[in-house]
Parts: sequence; C-alpha cells; structure tokens
Amino acid sequence: MFKTRSVTPGQAPATLTPHLVDGKTVHPKITLFEYDEVTLVEKEIANIEDAFGCFHNDKVSWINIDGLGDVDVLRKLGERFNLHPLALEDVLNTGQRPKVEHYEGYLFIVAEMIYLNKEEEVCGEQVSMFLGRNFIITVQEEPETDAFDHVRARIRSGRGWIRKMKCDYLAYALLDSIIDHYFPVLENLGAAIEDIENTMVEKPSRSCLLSLHEYKRTLVQMRRFVWPAREVATSLMHEETGLVRAETKVFLRDCYDHTVQIMDLVESYRDVVSGLMELYLSSIGIRTNEIMRVLTVMSSIFIPLTFIAGLYGMNFAYQEGDVKMPLNMPELHSPYGYVIVLGVMVLIAIGQVLFFKHKKWL
Repeated sequence: MFKTRSVTPGQAPATLTPHLVDGKTVHPKITLFEYDEVTLVEKEIANIEDAFGCFHNDKVSWINIDGLGDVDVLRKLGERFNLHPLALEDVLNTGQRPKVEHYEGYLFIVAEMIYLNKEEEVCGEQVSMFLGRNFIITVQEEPETDAFDHVRARIRSGRGWIRKMKCDYLAYALLDSIIDHYFPVLENLGAAIEDIENTMVEKPSRSCLLSLHEYKRTLVQMRRFVWPAREVATSLMHEETGLVRAETKVFLRDCYDHTVQIMDLVESYRDVVSGLMELYLSSIGIRTNEIMRVLTVMSSIFIPLTFIAGLYGMNFAYQEGDVKMPLNMPELHSPYGYVIVLGVMVLIAIGQVLFFKHKKWL
C-alpha cells in the first residue's frame, strides 16, 4: 500500500540506487512545461539534457520525472542545478517524512501523495520537489499515477493565477493538489467505515474486525504523512530566503488550513474505528454471555431429570427368588411406574422453566 525503500545498513551517504522493475532499470518519463502569461511550451523529452536550455529566460520551467529507474538522470540534474547528493539520495529512498530543507539557491520539498487505485485500495507514493528561482523539478515514483492533472489543465487553459505567477506559486499549486487528494480518499474511507458500523450493529463478524484493523492501519499511515505536511506548509509560509514570495505565502495559508482539516478527519475516523472495535468486543462478550446463560439454564433443567433417570437406572432387584426386598425400588413392578416417572420428570422441567421465568433468568 505505502511503499518504503530505506538505505542499506552501512551504505555510504549519498549513494544513488535505482528502483528496479523485474531486476532491470527503466528509463523514466520526462515532461517539460515552459510558460509565462502569454506563451506555453509542453513536451515530452527523451534526454534530460534537452531541457537544460530553457532555464536562461524569465519563464517558469517545470520538469516532471515519472519513475526512479535511471540514476543518471538525477546525477545530470544534480550537476546542472547544483543539487546536493543527500537530497538526491532522499529522492530515491522513498518513505521519507514530508519536509522542507533549505539549500543554497533552492528548496528541497518532500510530500506524500495518497490516491485510490483501480481496486479502490489506498496507495501512496513519494513526490520530491526542487524549487529554484526560475525552475521547479518534481520527481515521482510511478508514471501511472499522478495528482497533477488539474494543475496541468490550469496551465494549459491559462485560468486563474498560475500563468501570472512564478515558480513558487507552481510549487504551492502542486503541494495543494497533493493535499487535496487526501479528501476523496478520506471520504471513501468514511463511507466504508459507516457501512461496517451498520453491519456491526446488526451482525458483528470477524471479517468486520479484520477490515477495521486494515482501516486503522491506513489511518495511522495517513496521520504519519499529514502531520508533517502541516509543518511543510508552515515552513514555506515562514521561508526567508526569498524563494517563496509574499503573495504566494497568502495562498499557503489555505494549504495549511486544508492540512488541519485533514488531520481532524483522520483523528475522527480513528476514534470511530477504535469505538467500533470496542463495540465488536463488547458484542462478542454479550453473545457469549447469552449463550452461556441458555446453556446454564438447560443444564439446570436436566440436573434433576438426570438424577431421576440415574436413580431408576440402577435396577436393584425387588425380589430375589422367594425373598422380597421392599426397600430395593418397589416401583420397578408397578404397572404404571414408567409413565409416572416420566410424568414427574415433565412436571419438574415445567416447574423449573416457570421458576426461571419468574426470576427473569429466561
């Protein structure tokens, strides 16, 4: 669900290790957006060097890399834009905590993008950004999933502020798009939790408990990403190097508010899931008590019946030859003894049932 790729113990710092697919390196998909208020250039490029010539103007240049299979692309970017090797290592070692790091001439931003796959399962991948004065570079894990389609559509149409602003506003738009994608995921989780709640009230089952454990795990993971995302928005709002301008910081306040809302939703759903798990355990305890009560009542009814049956099952002889033994169960020779004993047993059982109902034990 949430992919994590950590450094091998003992590995030298700033070691770049590619992500392999079936044991092979895969060249990433690289796209370039170059625009200002009037013009727009959008193209897919095969070699990263083809994008280097666009950074000598006042336009906004956005390079997006989908895939982590070719470390040479990152090395060339690092050489061209003086990107720190440790930042490049964090790009490849996914599962980083969302953060903002200040380097000379640029900011390194890490965020976690959450989305629903085709099976409606919650998945996540790391998005890394390098924000400079006239460029922004984003690196994603997978080419198949993306949260930036709406941002691209706004750039193409020229609607809103995005074509009038600089790279810092584009970084805000990308970060805001990542955070906004948490809302539909949480709505989907909320609907699923509500369905389980209705099922738990009517008929709790082990499958419900397993689903609740999975949802709780997902919410814990989301909280681990949302909490530092709020710190990312705060850091960008108070950034003092001039890479984030004052007019963009106003929009970042809205991004911060969204992280607070998401955090509230995550905590609320966690409380609901914990409550449902307690409800399940309570309902199981209640069902067990009801079953034990019924079994106890049934055992209590059969105790005297078993005693009578056992007593008359001893078959002590009433007469041995010509010698009569009246103390040895004279009822054995009564013509109605069998019917009388059965009738007594039925009356005892009915009397016990009436007594239990009077005591409200049934």
